[in-house]
Amino acid sequence: MTRQLAPHPSARPGRPPGPAKVPRRRWTARSRRDFFVFLAMALPNLVLIAVFTYRPLFSNIYYSTLDWTLGSPSATVVGLGNYVTFFTSNDAPKVLGTTAVFTLVTVGGSMILGLLVALALNARIRGTTFARSAVFAPYVLSGVGVGLVWLFIFDPGYGVLAWLLRGIGQQSPQWINDPQLSLVMVILVYVWKNLGYCAVVYLAGLQSLPTEVMEAASLDGANGFRRFVSISLPLLSPTTFFLLITTLLSSLQAFDLIRIMTPLGAGTSTLIYEAYLQAFGAYNRAGYSAAISVVLFAILLVITVLQLRFVERKVHYS
Repeated sequence: MTRQLAPHPSARPGRPPGPAKVPRRRWTARSRRDFFVFLAMALPNLVLIAVFTYRPLFSNIYYSTLDWTLGSPSATVVGLGNYVTFFTSNDAPKVLGTTAVFTLVTVGGSMILGLLVALALNARIRGTTFARSAVFAPYVLSGVGVGLVWLFIFDPGYGVLAWLLRGIGQQSPQWINDPQLSLVMVILVYVWKNLGYCAVVYLAGLQSLPTEVMEAASLDGANGFRRFVSISLPLLSPTTFFLLITTLLSSLQAFDLIRIMTPLGAGTSTLIYEAYLQAFGAYNRAGYSAAISVVLFAILLVITVLQLRFVERKVHYS
């Protein structure tokens, strides 16, 4: 014998019963209190972000549509004229190429050397604490101070490197005057300064790896290199993904070392430094500089979105 259920009160004869009504959430005194507490905590940060991040961003986009000399009280609206001028100029391929070379070499060099240094620092031997501090120290130093010290080392006339080369009968390369060598010089110093950051982050990732997995692989006969390639690297993929984003954004915005070591930007004019030279150098082209800054922002945005969209798929979160 089957028992028939009573129809829903809202159901009409000849029509299927509709979905049950979800009761509306009441706006209680506790809900209002929680909302105002959230507003009090979040509103100052939202105001600061809006004033100091989004307002300058949109203002810069507006300035990029102007033909404006820095300090002039008047400006002419040119629309996309500054962008057309930049991409059709002879300097655009050089600036974009320098930016790409500097970014790829510094990011790749910092991450690869940082991983190798982290593997060395992960060994349980005496003196690793001092070594970790020494490796990380350059990262927290001022970029201006680091640039001045290394500029003295690379100086072809009075530098320490030139003195050492003269001691063995060799002549120092023109690191500062040769555009190609000046880019190499800045890349070497930038990698030296930032590999400590990658090493410390990789070291934290190595120390968080599950030891039982490594011990099981060792019992199965896997040597150290095999364990590193097949186990450590895949498990370090979240750390690698984090470093890839942070170091890439940092390299694209590198300024202090370039400004100190090559003030004229000979061979080292990346996008951000070209924007600085156009606005505050001999040109005073504020609108044109703003257009270059918007191009850099667009590149940063596209790279970040592509990384989050495609690269993160290969990350193995434990």
